[in-house]
Order: sequence, then C-alpha cells, then structure tokens
Amino acid sequence: MSDAKKRKPRDAEDQKERGVALRAGIYIFGTHLVAGFVYLLFYLGGHANK
Repeated sequence: MSDAKKRKPRDAEDQKERGVALRAGIYIFGTHLVAGFVYLLFYLGGHANK
C-alpha cells in the first residue's frame, strides 16, 4: 500500500482550523507591525529638534 492511501484524508474541520491559525498569525504579525510603526513615530517625534 502506498503512503498516499495510508494517510487520512483531510476533512473540512482540519482545513478550517488551519485557516483560523494562519489568519490569527497574520493578524498578530500585522498588529505588531503597526504598533511598532506608531512607536517609531512617537520616538522620532520626541527626539526631533524643535
């Protein structure tokens, strides 16, 4: 029996869980990226020559 036949077929639930995990990771990364940019703006604004 080949490996392809031994494997359990993917069901919709596994695909949904993977999609949710991927989406959560992207949202967390994006939120940190935006927060870092805002932090950089405050840092640069605080050290600007006035």
